[in-house]
Amino acid sequence: MTIKEVEKETGLTRSNIRFYEKEKLIEPSRNEKNGYRDYSKKDIETIKKIAFLRTLGISVEDIRLVQSQKTPLAELIETQTSSLRLLIEDLSRAKAICEKIQKDGSVSYDNLHPEKYVADLTPYWSEHKTIFKLDSVGFLYLWGSLITWTVIALLCLMLAVLTYPDLPDEIPIQWSNGGAVSYADKKFMFACPLACLFVRVFVKPVIYTKMCTAFPRGTLIAEYLSNYLCFLMLSAELFTVLFVYGIVKNIAFVLLADTAVLIGVLAFGILAPRKRVH
Repeated sequence: MTIKEVEKETGLTRSNIRFYEKEKLIEPSRNEKNGYRDYSKKDIETIKKIAFLRTLGISVEDIRLVQSQKTPLAELIETQTSSLRLLIEDLSRAKAICEKIQKDGSVSYDNLHPEKYVADLTPYWSEHKTIFKLDSVGFLYLWGSLITWTVIALLCLMLAVLTYPDLPDEIPIQWSNGGAVSYADKKFMFACPLACLFVRVFVKPVIYTKMCTAFPRGTLIAEYLSNYLCFLMLSAELFTVLFVYGIVKNIAFVLLADTAVLIGVLAFGILAPRKRVH
């Protein structure tokens, strides 16, 4: 059966089917004559099962665990049912409070008093601790923003432009045991800002697809990882300059600095907002 026939049979788009293949959830055989994929009736049923479970909010990773029999489907459904029940309860409470606020008619931000709608705020905060945990990483949105990527890319470009005239004709691009083992024309300095653009345009969508199917905060994670890759580009570019002028001889120093920045951003994002919540 061809991909076009599978689309007609399942009602799903080609991109969905290809994605399931890419994630190794289905592995159709190949036609020996032309090399094209040849989908079987079993593949059709598998695709329908995958799509159905995805509509229930079950992640690709969990579906993979079920397929490999590492997790029984009944157990997964029970877990998902509990999660959905809690979500429905939270949404129902939120809906009821919103309706109370609506009945007040003239309520505004200035005259909003939470105690009017919630008898005891302390247990109410505890019931919504998941939200506050998400708020606690709010700073990470800054790291994962387009603004941050733009700043990093511009810094890469500025560093290349400002140092280019004073650099030797050839600059080191690979190191080992504190010494350069490979050189390239100094125009290679402009590869870093180009690499930032490549990450944003081509790499980020791939990370986004992977993260959003596996994690609830996939969008943030994709942005964060993409910008961190660009930050590594900037660090490598800076190390090249420092190495040329004999200031730093071991890239381990730069990698440690990168790690310190990563830990610092995470710590600030997780700890600082919590102080404001309490």
